[in-house]
Amino acid sequence: MEKQDAPSNGSQLRFHRKSKASSSSLTFLIEVQSTGRDCLPVSKRMSNHQYQFTKHSTGNLKRVKELLHKSDNRTCADCGAADPKWASANIGVFICLKCCGVHRSLGTHISKVLSVTLDEWSDEEVDNMIEVGGNSSANAIYEAHLPEGSVKPSPDSSHEERMHFIRSKYELQEFVKPSLRIVSLSSARNSIYSSDSGNNLNSFRVSNKSKSEQVAMVEFIGLLKVKVIEGRNLAVRDFRSSDPYVVVSIGQQKAQTTVMKSNLNPVWKEDLMLSVPQNYGALKLQVFDHDTFSADDIMGEAEVDIQPLVTAATAFIDEVSLKLQNVESGELEIELEWLPLEQ
Repeated sequence: MEKQDAPSNGSQLRFHRKSKASSSSLTFLIEVQSTGRDCLPVSKRMSNHQYQFTKHSTGNLKRVKELLHKSDNRTCADCGAADPKWASANIGVFICLKCCGVHRSLGTHISKVLSVTLDEWSDEEVDNMIEVGGNSSANAIYEAHLPEGSVKPSPDSSHEERMHFIRSKYELQEFVKPSLRIVSLSSARNSIYSSDSGNNLNSFRVSNKSKSEQVAMVEFIGLLKVKVIEGRNLAVRDFRSSDPYVVVSIGQQKAQTTVMKSNLNPVWKEDLMLSVPQNYGALKLQVFDHDTFSADDIMGEAEVDIQPLVTAATAFIDEVSLKLQNVESGELEIELEWLPLEQ
């Protein structure tokens, strides 16, 4: 067993190796001291249907995957990398992991990035992807006036090369035919439309926001996949049980699991994805008890220092057992997978 000195925030880490059937991966137990900070539960601003992955949303994922399997969608729309697993739902293109990081940095008012395998898709988002028709159709508009001799990024291009091209292509629309460029409308949305054909291409809608409302560009260095596996001996917050769910966050980004009804030892096995900016902090986890008619009760919290993952040379997986703080009992078992954008 290897020991590591406690970091400055008071967390205590104990490392050990754990063998798996196919490979050996680094695992560690983390006990985290109280952060002394409160956080309003996300669920106060969300309706019940947002906690549940329904059969309907599963059907939407199936529709997206069917579109992905079309020949022109089997490579990234921006760099040509094979087997893209991400999409810009409002633009209507499938993209690779590295280009996904650049799209996210532009802000959701430019490109709303969703995972083809992990995220929940709405009807509107899926319909938009289908209406666009895939990478070839979108590129026919966004690369219509690509300067002669210019070279698109390749799968091995640097982050800077991708950033320059993707910003030029989608944010600045430098390669779009002038009559198809986004114009301001009095409605809550903008549309790209053709003054020549008169056909309204609503599939290329983006939010109509003022400059002061637009999200500032943030450069991301990778993606952190948090698999919330299970909870053990969680605290009672209702009459005899609790309806727990987990909120994970890095900075302003948050994601959460479904609500498990009347269960103190819930098994989620859910994957949540967060983008990691250059100036990242600790991964925060909070467990809440969902209440229908009142504010959700907190059931403990913990923090994980992700620096050992971020400074790793390549992608790898860590399994983490967390003892919840500021609560009478409770543990969480999670798995962290670090996906650097530059490898």
